[in-house]
Amino acid sequence: MAIEIIATGRAIPAKRLTNDDLANRLDTTDEWIRSHTGIGARYVAEEGVAASDLALEAARNALAMAAEQTGTAVETLAQSLDVIILGSTSPDYYGVPATACIVQDKLGAKNAAAMDITAACTGFIYGLEVAAGLLTVDRSRKRALVIGAEVLSRIVDWNDRGTAVLFGDGAGAVLIERTETPSEGKNRRGVLRTILRADGSGAERLRIKQGGSRYPYQSGGAESPPHVEMDGRMVYNFAVKAITGTIEKLLTQENITINDVARIIPHQANARIIQAAGKRLGIPESKFFLNIEEYANTSAASIPIALDELNRTGRLKQGDLIMTVGFGGGLTYGGNLIIW
Repeated sequence: MAIEIIATGRAIPAKRLTNDDLANRLDTTDEWIRSHTGIGARYVAEEGVAASDLALEAARNALAMAAEQTGTAVETLAQSLDVIILGSTSPDYYGVPATACIVQDKLGAKNAAAMDITAACTGFIYGLEVAAGLLTVDRSRKRALVIGAEVLSRIVDWNDRGTAVLFGDGAGAVLIERTETPSEGKNRRGVLRTILRADGSGAERLRIKQGGSRYPYQSGGAESPPHVEMDGRMVYNFAVKAITGTIEKLLTQENITINDVARIIPHQANARIIQAAGKRLGIPESKFFLNIEEYANTSAASIPIALDELNRTGRLKQGDLIMTVGFGGGLTYGGNLIIW
């Protein structure tokens, strides 16, 4: 029995914001942003578009791909879903309702359980393992959607050069299914192994302070509305260590080498982080797939967006061993090993 990714989808807003556009409102330049982050542009959702709207579009695109492959109607596939897991740092609502529940209703997935994962940029990695576990533990469950969806433009302080240049909006989704394909042996497929970790001692280093029960937001007060705050240097150091440690653990636990891995799909936070981690491990940069130049940091959506881009352009082949690796607020980190 294997837990396989059988389809992918993504949703990207139409509005593209370049570094030069930001330079018109901030004390920055295209050269500075590119040299420090590798980012050239990002996409920003129109007014009135929430995380659930992008999540729904990405989910429908994934189901449409599966429908084309199987000859099954999208509506039928939606009704066959058992679980919807959604990771987001910028949900429609804080606390309740879960954004996954909004998607479940609009998708017509009337038989699916639905819940959100709060693991920041590691949300997709956490969500994939949670969904795989739910399909594995109960054989009556067969299909799940795992979604990362973000409208980070609503929670960014656009006057803060240190964070405003980093983030973008978007959503990505994968449809996973429990199949009879073996998960062990020569012809194995699917999700092989996952590492999930956290370091709560760094919780205050990447946060949205206002709006929760610790620091309730008061309208008209001296503080600005809820927005992302980050200790950039500390997060950078943590991220490099988290990526290198996760890659090493996945290789060791699976008893393989980096040469066995066709592609590493990292969370797209900062190209310099990926480059530093690769240098420490002696992994060529070409082994990592990076699309941060076009999309910036889309948090929980970055890995599924990348998977869909690779999948739809034919750069993922059946049998490829791929690795996802990510890190985010919490602090959280982890990775998945998957045979495509």
